[in-house]
Amino acid sequence: MASGNTSTAAPARFDTETGEPESGQIEAVLSTPTLGQVLIAVEELWPASLAEEWDTVGPVVGRPEREVKRIMFAVDPTLEVVADAVSRGTDLLITHHPLLLRPVNSVAATGFKGEAVHLLIESGCALVTAHTNADSAIGGVSDVLADIFGLTQTQPLAPSKDGLPEEGIGRVGMLPEPLQLHEFASRVFSAMPSVAGGVRVAGDRAGIVRKVAVCGGAGDSLFDAVRAAEADVYVTADLRHHPASEAREAALNGKPYLIDVSHFASEWLWLPTAADALKNVLHDLGHDVEVGVSAINTDPWDFILTP
Repeated sequence: MASGNTSTAAPARFDTETGEPESGQIEAVLSTPTLGQVLIAVEELWPASLAEEWDTVGPVVGRPEREVKRIMFAVDPTLEVVADAVSRGTDLLITHHPLLLRPVNSVAATGFKGEAVHLLIESGCALVTAHTNADSAIGGVSDVLADIFGLTQTQPLAPSKDGLPEEGIGRVGMLPEPLQLHEFASRVFSAMPSVAGGVRVAGDRAGIVRKVAVCGGAGDSLFDAVRAAEADVYVTADLRHHPASEAREAALNGKPYLIDVSHFASEWLWLPTAADALKNVLHDLGHDVEVGVSAINTDPWDFILTP
């Protein structure tokens, strides 16, 4: 990364006779953005208006006037993730999950959340949350899942009240050709980062699936929408016993089948796409910034025992 406040992709070549830059050789000079300027790009990609009423999104710590040269994306703002970001000279950490979802009375460094806040501020690293706004936005978490699974003709499971018709929680779409449930489940498993819990499936292994509903993160609140969409299978995370059992009891001809994946894994898949999207928007706004994705696995489980 170039030092100073500006950089260029390549030096311009000059005509030896006229002294003018050769045609096509003028490169735009890109500036280092401030946090405030990055937040404009974040709002363009993942508008705060798309967040659920209970959610907290946007900046958590950081001065708007501070320059941002390095950005890192992660699912969770754990102490390990924060420490890793700081050690890499990160100026801005963008996490999917909020650090302070519920009100607190203290951020003293006697607890892990307070320690994270102190480490971020003392290291000059800002923190921004893009949570349910990034779930609902076009190109968000569920759109990425739908693309990876090969779905077409997608639409939201639960359209956003304040967004475009294409925006909302979850997606439902069609596979290009029918697959047996075990074949589609294998596609889901292959797409996920490795985690201890693997992938759990409920349904007839040889059952045919064509219409697929997906929701990154915990999605058992959307069963009514999944049934209304007449999906053959529903891919989501954190399926609890009772909602999953009741969904199977209420199934029509065994459908929707269920595929339960890791919460972390389902949302990690969005990070590379989000990093590329933010870098591109900042570039279009005339800014140069290094954007990366945390390699730390923050799935809470370490191993699993099976029969």
